[in-house]
Amino acid sequence: MVNHLSGKRENGNRRRNTTEARKSSPDLLAQGAYDALIDRLRDGTLSSGAFHTVPGLVDLLAFPLAAVRDAVKRAEACGLLSVIPKRGVVIMDAGPETTRACLNLRAMFDVDGARRLIASGAEMPLAALRAAHEEMLHDARREMTPDLPRQAIRTDLSLHDALSAGLDTWLEKRLYEENRNRIAIIQNTRAFLPNRIASAMEEHLAIIAALEARDADGARDAIRFHLKNTLQWWGVPA
Repeated sequence: MVNHLSGKRENGNRRRNTTEARKSSPDLLAQGAYDALIDRLRDGTLSSGAFHTVPGLVDLLAFPLAAVRDAVKRAEACGLLSVIPKRGVVIMDAGPETTRACLNLRAMFDVDGARRLIASGAEMPLAALRAAHEEMLHDARREMTPDLPRQAIRTDLSLHDALSAGLDTWLEKRLYEENRNRIAIIQNTRAFLPNRIASAMEEHLAIIAALEARDADGARDAIRFHLKNTLQWWGVPA
């Protein structure tokens, strides 16, 4: 799949950057450790509510202690984990309140990103997004394979990331990225079942259709419908 290949390229680039960072300055080491920490949060190795010691993170991330400490401080500032002094860290809770807050925030970014992209007449990768979502919808209806949930998450995120291109200030982009990482932790706590994969792809295709029609109100309504259904599937009161 397009998004599966994109995910492989992204991971490969991160690994190369991480290798280079280990040979570089303290600032680059800290950035490399943070990137490695984010990768482990996104892939579920560091799961919601889990406790880890800092020496354990040093072994897991394969970076020096000082760099890992800097990465932990940065991740705590983003709400991805909490530091327990002299003990270690606890990964972000993915309970109902956090889930609702993070998904509501993403929907706000999505609506405003869609509005700005449409108003500016910006080019959007809509053909590629539609093709990837239609392929995932077809796969979800046909057969559940072990890798399908992970591919579905990548396809799901591809649309949200495309909408974030409409966020044109550094602060909005940073807040979107931080929230994206929190949502990755949340997604790893819940199984992506075939029925939800199919319905989520259908909801995304409705958003894509509104973007193709340059219909900002239609995109807003489709995004809010997607938010409502996602919260409902995850058993979180709206």
